[in-house]
This record gives sequence, C-alpha cells and structure tokens, in this order.
Amino acid sequence: MTPAAIKPAISFDDLTKVDIRVGTIIEVLEVAKSDKLMKLIVDFGDHQRSILAGIKQERANPQEIAGKQALFVVNLPERKMAGELSQGMLFDIGYEDKLTPCLASPEHTVPNGTRAG
Repeated sequence: MTPAAIKPAISFDDLTKVDIRVGTIIEVLEVAKSDKLMKLIVDFGDHQRSILAGIKQERANPQEIAGKQALFVVNLPERKMAGELSQGMLFDIGYEDKLTPCLASPEHTVPNGTRAG
C-alpha cells in the first residue's frame, strides 16, 4: 500500500469540534433495503444509539463485532439511509485505502462514553 497524501491542515479548533466517543456494539442487525449497511445498536453509557455502517460486504460475518468497543463520531446530524436513521458514524481503519477494515478501538476496556482526543 502507498499511503495517501496528507489532507490540508486544519486548525486545532476544527479538530476539537469532532466528538469521538467509545461505545460498545451490543447488537448488529440487517438493514433490509441495503446490500452494504448494517445497523449497530451502540451503548454509550448514558444512552444507546442506532448507527448505520457500511460493513455488510467488508466482513464475512458482521455479527463478529457485537460485544466489542469501538470509536464513533457522535455529533454528526442524524441521517436517514435505506429507510433507517443513523445517529453517528463508526470510525474504522483501512476502508479509504481499500484494505480490509478493522475497528478503531481502545487497547483495554474503558467506560462507554469515554471521549477520544
């Protein structure tokens, strides 16, 4: 793999606007109207969210991520896709570089809702 060019510089203030938190994926569900999306039910400690992720074709068994902690962007506007509402975005590693994606996750268990940064 040849690493992609680095994107243009942003300010530190821009970076602090992104709210990235740890959540535990408690359920992975099919999205009937999509051949790419799976619906993740994610526990953020004080609440749960439904987050759609395009992982159906990336993994032989998307269910394997149930029970795992991962990083999520939680302050994006809600978005309807394939008839379902997504309340955030899964952070994964590799997809943009056409590699088999993997979860961005803490090296040991931390409380759900813990902020990254």
